[in-house]
Amino acid sequence: MITGHEPAGEVVAVGPGVTTRRVGDRVGTHWVRAACGRCDYCRLGLPVTGQAAFACVAPTTTGFSVQGGHAEYMVVGADETVLLPDGLPFELASPMLCAGYTGWSALRAGEPQPHERVAVLGIGAVGHLAVQFAHACGLETIAMTSSPDKHDVVRRLGADEVVANGAELRAAGGADVILATGTSYPAAAEALTGLRPGGRLVLSGIDPTAPFTVPPSGRGLPFIGTRMQVIGSTHNGPQYLREALDLAAVGKVTPMVEAFPQ
Repeated sequence: MITGHEPAGEVVAVGPGVTTRRVGDRVGTHWVRAACGRCDYCRLGLPVTGQAAFACVAPTTTGFSVQGGHAEYMVVGADETVLLPDGLPFELASPMLCAGYTGWSALRAGEPQPHERVAVLGIGAVGHLAVQFAHACGLETIAMTSSPDKHDVVRRLGADEVVANGAELRAAGGADVILATGTSYPAAAEALTGLRPGGRLVLSGIDPTAPFTVPPSGRGLPFIGTRMQVIGSTHNGPQYLREALDLAAVGKVTPMVEAFPQ
């Protein structure tokens, strides 16, 4: 199997009848490219999003069910591609096709208001972009990481403050939205300690080992007494991908990448 679920490249040939893409177009494709179109989930008529990877019985997933982008050439349906903004290099466009798509979708799912504080839990592939997205929107942004060596980096990316966990977040005044971008659901549950009443915790990472469990409230209230929300988020629609790419194209968000010679 050829891996690679964030491919970006140039169209070198198109099939018969293809009119939406041309040779020379700069395009990318993303993780979930299509759904089966026949199962109960598909009969709901929903747009193709990351949700299809979990709900459709036979989704088309790049690098998983079909060949991925770690190759010189790949074949992809024209309607499964997105045109890349002019001037955005392939090496910066590629991370936006999954990590950026995920982080921006999570921020939009949390629906932060202009006066609210956003915390990003986990400063990795998705998290370092989520911090930049929140900062680009003019939101007060807090990074949550237990790695001291990431403090200086994440401040340069736009974090106004850095804390280690939910307890420290609460001591710093709390947050209205927490974007849990890592792969630890226990860490995401602990982060609820720092969520303000009426706040939203957005789960955008997958923990392969542990379920998400709502812990007892650190404020002595039952969860229902805080009116908090836990929101699941993945790739939430192609419009969010286009928005994320546009933010990268104008330099408001820049993935940290390492390029290797071909």
